[in-house]
Amino acid sequence: MIRIAIIGCGIIGASIAFELSKFPELKVTVFDKQPPAQGSTGAALGVLMGVISHKTKGRNWQLRESSLQRYETLIPELEAITGRKIPFNKQGILMLCSEGEDLSNWEKLAATRESQGWKLEIWDVQRVRDFCPHLDLNDRTIAAIYSPQDRQIDPTALTLALVDAAERNGVIFEFGVEVAGAAIAASGEFDRLIVSAGLGSAAVTASLNQLVDIRPVLGQALHLRLKHPLGNADFAPVITCDDVHIVPLANQECWVGATVEFSENGGEIQANADMLEKVMARARSLCPALAEAEIIKQWSGLRPRPEGRPAPIIETLPGNSHVLIASGHYRNGVLLAPATARSIREAILQ
Repeated sequence: MIRIAIIGCGIIGASIAFELSKFPELKVTVFDKQPPAQGSTGAALGVLMGVISHKTKGRNWQLRESSLQRYETLIPELEAITGRKIPFNKQGILMLCSEGEDLSNWEKLAATRESQGWKLEIWDVQRVRDFCPHLDLNDRTIAAIYSPQDRQIDPTALTLALVDAAERNGVIFEFGVEVAGAAIAASGEFDRLIVSAGLGSAAVTASLNQLVDIRPVLGQALHLRLKHPLGNADFAPVITCDDVHIVPLANQECWVGATVEFSENGGEIQANADMLEKVMARARSLCPALAEAEIIKQWSGLRPRPEGRPAPIIETLPGNSHVLIASGHYRNGVLLAPATARSIREAILQ
């Protein structure tokens, strides 16, 4: 029996817990000072930008591809186990391109994706108008990139389902418990420690005398209710342009976001109202119906970004082979969660 402690129960910790729960030889306990999905996960929009990303090789693409493939089986698997409904938009992502965009780069990427077994389509403006009549395509719009195999998922619903399924498989969850990595390591109660605490991972690893420097980047978003259904009821992809996402939901609702706000001088980040208004103004220019929408909720969250190195961090803690780090996913935690869980499982069962 291998006894495993996981610190952190956002989308990464919950994914790892569920993945490990399938192996009877592993006894897993998850600790978090908050209920699940309260940190970065609860603030995420869940847009899975895999095929449409410009990552085409190496670890970055392998993680994306592995996760996208796993999501197609993971969602029905979790729904069958738990009886929960997990909102999962399989309509893809439509990215609008403005003048100045080099479409030859997209043509090259589309060819690469075809060779990898994935689809990426370049649409002219008229086709976008035909499929998305609710969009206002001005003279600056020159084309769109449609990625039919990318997805969007509700991060909170997914995390709660993962916790439920893992618990049914015997994983123990301890919420409302703040633990230090050093205390767990010194207790002798666990054979392996997995740190997946997002921004909290820095403090946990510091307690183990090996700081993994992860810093916050703030993002703000809005939940809106529209007066009328948008466009084509049979075609409702995520719309993105200039790093602004319009995420369709059920019941004539949508999410709009998100800002990218860094700390000045390493201090605490205060949500900038002007930056959120710029995001909303861009969304309204893309979809004028949003101007009349009711704001149901406004929120912000902190994304965990590794300092001075690429995201994410999935590795053994230097100098301590019993501790694994799965953190610092920055803006791709939901996208990369299944592949991260698989990587951790392989590291433990190698």
